[in-house]
Amino acid sequence: MALTTVFLNGLLDGAGVDQATHMSLHTSDPGATGANEATGGSYARKAITWGAASGGVATASPLVFDVESATITHVGLWAVDGTTWLGGGATSTQETFGAAGVLTVDPADLNLTSPA
Repeated sequence: MALTTVFLNGLLDGAGVDQATHMSLHTSDPGATGANEATGGSYARKAITWGAASGGVATASPLVFDVESATITHVGLWAVDGTTWLGGGATSTQETFGAAGVLTVDPADLNLTSPA
């Protein structure tokens, strides 16, 4: 079913991506609970600031995470100030850190889908 841009913008701005208030990084599949979240050093979940949807696309400012020695394979989304797990998925490429570093993730680049 094809949806109009006006409808998609309304979904995204209304009860859509605004529910995802925080993002996390994971070292393997977070499953149904947000498991395998990165830890150590200055790592912390980051708050997402969503802009108004346009053209049926939600935009957000990129997030910069501090990462300790780890391989990041997944991202996760959280609601209610980062305390309620919404879901997650694999990154397009794994990022391996042999030592502390930073990883920038643009939430607007995520391809969000519902479970089959």
